[in-house]
Amino acid sequence: MKDPRDIILAPIVSEKSYGLIEQGVYTFKVHPSASKPEIGDAIESIWGVTVLKVNTLNRKGKVTRARRAGRSGSKPDTKRAIVTLAAGDEIPLFEH
Repeated sequence: MKDPRDIILAPIVSEKSYGLIEQGVYTFKVHPSASKPEIGDAIESIWGVTVLKVNTLNRKGKVTRARRAGRSGSKPDTKRAIVTLAAGDEIPLFEH
């Protein structure tokens, strides 16, 4: 099994994700090859909470360009996981 800290890379900090925290839904940036069961098991082992549901989405990286060089590139693709916890469980990520 993979190390849980290799699967969960970082929490997503945005206005929308803060609004979901009040409903027991947390958003994380995860490893691109991680599956839903692996993500759920990693969250449960790191924070000791009960995961009800895991939704994932792959986001394509934005295209960027250099003004003077005339070259274009792109930001990296990312995978996000939206994790719903059981009622009463919470992850102490941010003091809100």
